[in-house]
Amino acid sequence: MQGEQGYLDLCRKILATGENRDDRTNTGTYSVFGHQIRFDLQKGFPLLTTKKVPFRLVATELLWFIKGDTNIRYLLEHNNNIWNEWAFEKWIKSAEYTGPDMTNFGIRSQEDAAFKKEYDQQMELFKEKILQDDTFAQTYGDLGSVYGKQWRDWKTSKGESIDQLKETIEAIKNNPNSRRHIVSAWNPEDIPTMALPPCHTLFQFYVADGKLSCQLYQRSADVFIGVPFNIASYALLTHLIAHECGLEAGEFVHTFGDAHIYSNHIEQVNQQLERDIREMPALKINASGKSIFDIEITDLEIENYHPHPAIKAPIAV
Repeated sequence: MQGEQGYLDLCRKILATGENRDDRTNTGTYSVFGHQIRFDLQKGFPLLTTKKVPFRLVATELLWFIKGDTNIRYLLEHNNNIWNEWAFEKWIKSAEYTGPDMTNFGIRSQEDAAFKKEYDQQMELFKEKILQDDTFAQTYGDLGSVYGKQWRDWKTSKGESIDQLKETIEAIKNNPNSRRHIVSAWNPEDIPTMALPPCHTLFQFYVADGKLSCQLYQRSADVFIGVPFNIASYALLTHLIAHECGLEAGEFVHTFGDAHIYSNHIEQVNQQLERDIREMPALKINASGKSIFDIEITDLEIENYHPHPAIKAPIAV
């Protein structure tokens, strides 16, 4: 399956044939196991056009991973709130928290307007404390050994550190035909210390004809909310590493394990499926001579992006 049409076809497949399954969040999903979509990055940057995908959030999250950071303070400094709920949960379950009961806050805030108001107030207080209080941020802002830690500082049994991302980039430059251009975020020993075990678990690069391609294996995929971000994020990562290595961006191949639509996203998915696909935008990297590790959000620009409006849906935490 190709491009955005492939994404929409996956949505249709799940709605038509997906297994109705319970899940960790107690929301319920419709799920299929094993699927693949391919995106030709020569034809444009794969931000979905059937609903608006916020590139700034995608890019700041990816740069956070690349820096090896695991604390949401960096994200909040860039007005990015996509990881807040996992850190917030850590705080409200702590002995230090003295506010109103936020039990099952993810579900209750969708159903109870008064609770939602309390929830929003506590979240704003939490964000303010993360940004202003170093000790609080260190205690409650850190998400454990999540993506950035594994990419940049994988701890070995000997206590040594492996910078997987840096080593992979050097290997692409010096041995492009290698079949070992792999970065793994799935570290079984560290799973208990992670706020959320990695959904996008492993990615591999492939060089051919002066182009860099990337294949991602994603064990668990929230198809409506998460996957559009994942597509754009790994397409951007491919572009950035290609830029670093003097290559063009080739193809992004997205391989799924459990691909699911949450039961409270069905209406939104059907709304998106009624929309027509528009022309893909273009990515512009304004960072000549800069290393991938020094690139900032101001170096990245999306041009000619004219999507349909965003579609809101609750996140299952």
